[in-house]
Amino acid sequence: MIHLKQDSDGNVRMPKRFPRTVDITVTFADGTQEVVKGSTMNEHYDAALANYRLQNNLDAKGFSRSPATNIHRKNAVGFVPVSPGLSE
Repeated sequence: MIHLKQDSDGNVRMPKRFPRTVDITVTFADGTQEVVKGSTMNEHYDAALANYRLQNNLDAKGFSRSPATNIHRKNAVGFVPVSPGLSE
């Protein structure tokens, strides 16, 4: 089982996708806990990654189509926003 804890900004640290069938316990800032499947967390990770790429003008594969001025670390996200009731 994997345990993730929500920070004060409402995010959990999730540097990679997890196996689909693994159980993940998320502890929210208010102290409540929720158990979700890896597939659910992967969906939230994918949504955060798409939002990151949109905000940074990257294409679907994470490549910048503008002149190279910024260097993006692997064009990835490290934090995923979560809220109670995430498995519903």
